[in-house]
Amino acid sequence: MSSSPAAVPHSRAADALQRATGALSTAATARMDAEMPWFRDLSAQDRSWVGLIVQAGIRGFVDWFRADDGTPAPGANELAASVFGAAPRALAGVINLQQTVDLVRLSIEVVESDIDRLLGAEDVPLVRAAVLRYAREVAFATAEVYARAAEVRGAWDARLEALVVDAVLRAEADEAVLSRASALGWSAAGDVAVVLGAVPERTAAADLPEEVRRAARTAGLEALCAVQGDRLVVLLGGVADPRVAAESVVGLFGEGPVVVGPAADDLAGAHVSARAAVSAHRAAAGWPGAPRPVQSIELLPERALAGDGHARRHLVEQLYLPLLRARGTMVETLATYLDEGSSIEGTARALFVHPNTVRYRLRQVTDTTGFSPSRPRDAFVLRIALVLGRQSGRVE
Repeated sequence: MSSSPAAVPHSRAADALQRATGALSTAATARMDAEMPWFRDLSAQDRSWVGLIVQAGIRGFVDWFRADDGTPAPGANELAASVFGAAPRALAGVINLQQTVDLVRLSIEVVESDIDRLLGAEDVPLVRAAVLRYAREVAFATAEVYARAAEVRGAWDARLEALVVDAVLRAEADEAVLSRASALGWSAAGDVAVVLGAVPERTAAADLPEEVRRAARTAGLEALCAVQGDRLVVLLGGVADPRVAAESVVGLFGEGPVVVGPAADDLAGAHVSARAAVSAHRAAAGWPGAPRPVQSIELLPERALAGDGHARRHLVEQLYLPLLRARGTMVETLATYLDEGSSIEGTARALFVHPNTVRYRLRQVTDTTGFSPSRPRDAFVLRIALVLGRQSGRVE
């Protein structure tokens, strides 16, 4: 069977291009070295990989062009394998997408600039049109290579981030965990606080971490987060005030309580904040009117009633014992005031003192503990502290 008329110019031009493949690759590499500073900064091995990509691209174009004019351009998957298949996957982390686009554009310019020299005048328009078609497919293939690399890297980062968060919750934040956090870009200077809440129903789990990080960056904070079942755990870095920091991300949690633990010095000590936050989140149902977010220390009574030993000790050591040490009558006055239904006059009659004496002692309670017996919520906290203090048998 005789060749079609169109096959003759294709074959003639393809032969000329194939003979010039080496020269075109060398010219493209020389142009890159002269015009692209990033190329000169690459290691010798990476430069050789880039050279292989250029050669593969030019050879791929020649092989495709040699086919009949009706043959479609190779698909993105096929082209990515033929052009980028020779280079290691790690090269996508060395050369960014913009640099790869520059590389492709320069290689095309080199081929186009030499077409007039390499081919006869009758073949030039045909080859120029083919170069444009092939360049478009290379551009799509390039984008796909980097999209896949970003997808793999994103999935790996998500797993690594979940491991870091889980290690903090388990109080296992050793040097390896800190190194993993650093690999994720964590460089927070300042205190760290852990925020816990429900996962929102209408937000995809894959999109949630990025939304949290974006909100944290807007507030001048750093964030690591993970979805654990129906619970969203967020580690915030650069915290000055835990409640204020939690307010920057509270809108991304689902319905229900959002709890923030106390500030820790750094990521290695963040397990203390995590422990308090987990305990408070578990006990938060006991205070339906709690603010959102609520600090774990504000839920001390509920945590103590739920069996949290740390909360029990805090109430005894930070509230009951200071009252006991400050003045013996303060505990008696507080207990009587609470038993008398928060009545100043009733307390004064029960203690055989003037009402102003009761008021003075109650102000001393507030100054000593930071909780005012006249406020219902504070009175509840003080009541639990009194009960736990008496049960403890502590006298100093």
